[in-house]
Amino acid sequence: MLSTGWFYWAMLSAVFAALTAIFAKIGIQGVDSDLATLIRTVLIMLLLSAFVAYTGKWNNPLHLPARTWLFLTLSALATGASWVCYFRALSVGNATQVAPVDKFSLVLVAVFAALFLGERPSLREWLGIAMVGGGVLLLAWKR
Repeated sequence: MLSTGWFYWAMLSAVFAALTAIFAKIGIQGVDSDLATLIRTVLIMLLLSAFVAYTGKWNNPLHLPARTWLFLTLSALATGASWVCYFRALSVGNATQVAPVDKFSLVLVAVFAALFLGERPSLREWLGIAMVGGGVLLLAWKR
């Protein structure tokens, strides 16, 4: 049975990720993809700042442990690199090609989570992950 808490948020993430691809593809027409990524990032920062302030979740980030800072910094660098690559790919490819290949990250997350976090997906979950990987290869394969 589904645990509605995580599944609900994951489905919303998927919907917004899909809209991101469509809106970005339209928005980068005639604009350098790196500039578009910067604009998007600034807007996200403003939106999240307002959200955190509105919900009363602001805490002094200087009080966070060094380990938290290290891994949030690494995550930010990976996110930035991902966004630059994603927007560059969208600027030269179709959204229907780029977005599915980008989702190969699902396969990589499973492998990395098993290697580094000790997570152990079930055989059924590995089968689903392999199917996603196969789908990405099918989409990327040129005729």
